[in-house]
Amino acid sequence: MARPSKRDQLIDTALDLFYREGFHATGIDRILSEAGVAKMTLYKHFRSKDALIEAVLQRRDEQFREWLMQYVESHAGTPRDRLLAVFDAHEEWFRRPDYRGCMFLNAAAEFAGNAQPLARLADEHKRLLLGYLRGLAAAGSFQNPDRLADLMLLLTDGAIGCALVSGDASWAEKAKDAAAILIDVDQNTAPVP
Repeated sequence: MARPSKRDQLIDTALDLFYREGFHATGIDRILSEAGVAKMTLYKHFRSKDALIEAVLQRRDEQFREWLMQYVESHAGTPRDRLLAVFDAHEEWFRRPDYRGCMFLNAAAEFAGNAQPLARLADEHKRLLLGYLRGLAAAGSFQNPDRLADLMLLLTDGAIGCALVSGDASWAEKAKDAAAILIDVDQNTAPVP
């Protein structure tokens, strides 16, 4: 297996540190030390810390969405089951010892109001997840798949926050129970108001 490039090494190291310790709390010198690269190498690839953070958020978005889609596809067959498998995937994630919440919600909180490109990337991640959920809902015989997908995203983000604050992975199961109710209501009656 080929060694990662210096650029990839910086991104991977920064991703780990930013996720564990936060964006503002993690300095460039710490990233350089852990990645084993020189400052000149950093600035060869990234014009600033914010540019590195952008690359990290793009990498995390790709990794997370790919992992989630693979999990859902390998664990469920029907559209209903696929929507519910999203919550099973989240529970697996919540149980990991390195779980620190959603990197994009964390970024939005840390950069609220003062770093538009970084906040935009957090928003883009959520919109891409919503698009995925809308695709899952559209594949079913749901009366209002867009509304259902909106509610699924709301439930996943709520579970992410509750699991982070409480340290209790069962929030994913509770959100899944709520999702099942919403799905059943959508399939059996008029759309949820």
